[in-house]
Amino acid sequence: MITSFLLKALDRRVSLALLAILAIAVLVPVLNLAVPEGSPFHVPTYLVTLFGKYACYAALALAFDLVWGWCGILSLGHGAFFALGGYAMGMYLMRQIGTRGVYGNPILPDFMVFLNWKELPWYWTGFDHFPFALLMVVLVPGLLALVFGGLAFRSRVTGVYLSIITQAMTYALLLAFFRNDMGFGGNNGLTDFKDILGFNIQADGTRSVLFALSCLTVALALWLSAAIVKSKLGLVLVAIRDAESRTRFIGYRVAAYKTFVFVVSAMLAGLAGALYVPQVGIINPGEFSPANSIEAVIWVAVGGRGTLIGPIVGAVAVNWGKTWFTAVLPSLWLFALGALFVLVTLFLPKGIVGTIADWNAKRKATPTPPAGPAPAPAPAE
Repeated sequence: MITSFLLKALDRRVSLALLAILAIAVLVPVLNLAVPEGSPFHVPTYLVTLFGKYACYAALALAFDLVWGWCGILSLGHGAFFALGGYAMGMYLMRQIGTRGVYGNPILPDFMVFLNWKELPWYWTGFDHFPFALLMVVLVPGLLALVFGGLAFRSRVTGVYLSIITQAMTYALLLAFFRNDMGFGGNNGLTDFKDILGFNIQADGTRSVLFALSCLTVALALWLSAAIVKSKLGLVLVAIRDAESRTRFIGYRVAAYKTFVFVVSAMLAGLAGALYVPQVGIINPGEFSPANSIEAVIWVAVGGRGTLIGPIVGAVAVNWGKTWFTAVLPSLWLFALGALFVLVTLFLPKGIVGTIADWNAKRKATPTPPAGPAPAPAPAE
């Protein structure tokens, strides 16, 4: 049953996208590790890390598109799920430092020693084991989404009101994680990571593996999202998006469907955050910033809401533009981002991928004129 559910997702467009993502996951590490540095085909390690960040953002965009593009839930708090997954991975990485920290304490991280903590908080228990940390990466965001979404959707909070309370949620977490007594490093967050699963986190090979895993996460998110939206469940989600009241009146438990897709999306976002942290080398409360969640909205809008492929295109394109602008014209980036959102809303309301799909549909629907003039009718005898 599960196999049939997943195989239904593999239409031509999704299959080609999955093959392209898997090819990139193999090609970039090979060009980094096997091609000598003097070759024009060599991919430097810093680009591998940069592309890995883009892949994590693409997975986050897919997670967000699942709730906004297909179910109509405009959440402005998905950055919180991304950050919680990142903190879970950061806690594991901090526990791997051991005596190699500045203060040499085998149990307490440096920031706890600096703040005169006497023992490790209970909620840090188990994070020295990778399987436990990996479980927390998806479980913590999933539980938060289950509680928050379950209460909100059961109370029939929708539209702009839902957007406001999700933004309030991530801002509340931002303020909480800034506090030193929370036990998560306060303003500085978690950093100075040494290794992951015994491998040096700064090594070229580790960076390439993390990049490949990030691409595999994008592929997993795409496949799972496609399987959901192409199933009967997906049809119900679209019905909720287009006419929630009517869907409820014909007997569907709308709150249960919305909560389910919200939890799945949060788990995918947490997994993306977990892969993001070892590649950038830090996680701090700034990742909870509401601006990060708003940027994810822009990625999906630019690429194409409700198109599966669009969020990937939008996340990569916008972040590549951010990288270029912040290096060349750093003071203009925010203006460029705002202008991009306005222009897309006015002239490309369906995003890049959605607009191209509409053009192709119109072209195929246009009847092809005959190649030559029609033959004259034969004269009557």
